[in-house]
Amino acid sequence: MAKIKEKDFIEVNFTGRIKETNGVFDTTVAKIAKDNELTDKSEYKPAVICVGEGHLFKKIEDTLIGKEAGRSYKVELSPEESFGKKDAKLFRMIPVSVFKKNKMNPVPGLTLEVDGMMGVVRTVGGGRCMVDFNHPLSGKDVVYTLKVNKIVKDVVDKIKAIIEMDLRVNEFKVEQKEKNIDVVFDENVSKHLTDEMKKTVEKRVKDLVGVKINVK
Repeated sequence: MAKIKEKDFIEVNFTGRIKETNGVFDTTVAKIAKDNELTDKSEYKPAVICVGEGHLFKKIEDTLIGKEAGRSYKVELSPEESFGKKDAKLFRMIPVSVFKKNKMNPVPGLTLEVDGMMGVVRTVGGGRCMVDFNHPLSGKDVVYTLKVNKIVKDVVDKIKAIIEMDLRVNEFKVEQKEKNIDVVFDENVSKHLTDEMKKTVEKRVKDLVGVKINVK
């Protein structure tokens, strides 16, 4: 069985769990998502990533290098290797009046967005709320189980993976005609793409796949 190298594209299923509780917070497996009532993705399916490009946590990708495709692996991550340690600077006291002004009832567990940052109300008392803007999984040890299905060789599949991972969109088509490869985005997506973003995608594909594409 072929061994995984840096810059290889691989198809992988993975599930992330909190080590302390075994609770699932992320997965690519539809049944696991359903069993754990996860609804943050529109579709649960194997992910195609480029090893070493930061699509998964660094320790996970480093662990996979030299391993065989077609096998399952388990990687434990400390907070420093995953979602970070709790940062005291990301706890903020906000007056209850601010919530009332925005017609919100502040209770522990309430999630909100302030200045582009997502936070969770931790305590309420004395006319003030303690809001935690750390990542919800910061400070926790996590465990990932992974099954590497295969090393991906198809050029179109590699291009799709880069675009989906880098732009977080899947409303596009890759059209290959002889030596020309066009990437055609859905109209609603295309109008939000700047020329700089298109050039970045074209460069990423050239660097990682070795082919030239035309983004439309």
